[in-house]
Amino acid sequence: MEQNRGTWSSRFGFLMAAVGSAVGLGNLWKFPYLAGENGGGAFVLVYIVLIVLLGFTLMLAEMTIGRHANSDAYGSYNKIKKGWGFIGGFGVLAGFLILSYYSVVGGWVLKYIVASFTGIGADKSGYFSNFISSPVEPIIYHLIFMGLTAVIVIRGISGGIEKAAKLLMPALFALLVVTVLRSVTLDGAMEGIRYFITPDFSEITLKVVIAALGQVFFSLSLGMGIMVTYGSYLSKDEDLEKDAFLIPSLDSLVAILAGFALLPAVFAFGFEPGEGPGLMFITLPAVFEEMPLGMLFGALFFLLVFFAALSSSISLMEVTVAFGIDQFKWSRKASTIFFTTLMFIIGIGASLSMGAWSDFLIPWIDGNSYGIFDFLDVFTSYYLLPAGGLLGAIFIGFIWGVPNAVKEIKMGSAFRTEKLWTVLIKFVVPVLVFIILLSTTGLLDKIIG
Repeated sequence: MEQNRGTWSSRFGFLMAAVGSAVGLGNLWKFPYLAGENGGGAFVLVYIVLIVLLGFTLMLAEMTIGRHANSDAYGSYNKIKKGWGFIGGFGVLAGFLILSYYSVVGGWVLKYIVASFTGIGADKSGYFSNFISSPVEPIIYHLIFMGLTAVIVIRGISGGIEKAAKLLMPALFALLVVTVLRSVTLDGAMEGIRYFITPDFSEITLKVVIAALGQVFFSLSLGMGIMVTYGSYLSKDEDLEKDAFLIPSLDSLVAILAGFALLPAVFAFGFEPGEGPGLMFITLPAVFEEMPLGMLFGALFFLLVFFAALSSSISLMEVTVAFGIDQFKWSRKASTIFFTTLMFIIGIGASLSMGAWSDFLIPWIDGNSYGIFDFLDVFTSYYLLPAGGLLGAIFIGFIWGVPNAVKEIKMGSAFRTEKLWTVLIKFVVPVLVFIILLSTTGLLDKIIG
């Protein structure tokens, strides 16, 4: 059984895999826009403070639970305290559902790597909407993306996930630096740099802090069971405290570099900055078209985005695969094939909801009705993840108990931040995550008006 689970062969490999899980599309298409719209450098400062408070604290907690129990997300909580496995179960379910639609977006990125060479045409918006609403082509790319993820995960921890991370993450950093250097040296780039980093402290309101709080939580893959699962493959002498500082720091570095890579180029060619798929698949192809050697830089950029998406999808897949291995005693191959097939089928529905099935809507408790793609996003991001994060903090602070967690952490660390971490995990983090939960469900707006 132990051999079936696997372990990390090196600290560098673990760190690259953990950073890869945290670095995803949100770093690239959401953070730069959020920063620019919410006080620039002031937002970045608030974000960094919250990374330390929330990111470090919860990441250390999740890795500690996983390493102590040496099991999947569900099994780890259940092993420590019988009947509490449902907290990890939230993470397993979230990872399963998120990858079902995330891989559809991963397929879009693959398509745009190809399109960077073949050409997109003048109507960027029309090209994108025609592609994603097509009943066949996006599903083919979704299948390729899921297949690539499965091939890596099926090879195990050290032979698959770790090897891929050691290749993907340094390549991602290198491509990002090249893109930054090209972007900031364009004529007119300074306006975008100013938009991104000029601090405007008058913009820092409660809503801005909550936006930063949500971005920290979702960017670091907290509440998904990923860090519990990855932590379960660590040796007892691993310095968890140091890792919990390094992973959020590197994730933040990518987010900040993404701001310097995207916004100066967007402003240099007179485009409006935005967020989400519109920035990635409509605005940026138009920017690259205007840029000298734009075809090359467009292809390099979408390759970088693909690396970010693939590294995140690998970690999401591993959460569910580890669940199958530990709870059902399946082989890694059987678990990977089973969950990949289910995710692919759900992903077909998510893809078709952009076109042929766009009229099929799911009513939800917030009073809105959503297509399959949007429903999966709302249900996981706004409900499952914050609920899992909140319960996880309560679990370690009051159910398992801080002294037990501290004992586990000190097996490989001097744990110099013990007193600070104790206060944060018991009192500060539960309040912060509860605010995220209120905010994402819309209840906070009703409370504060």
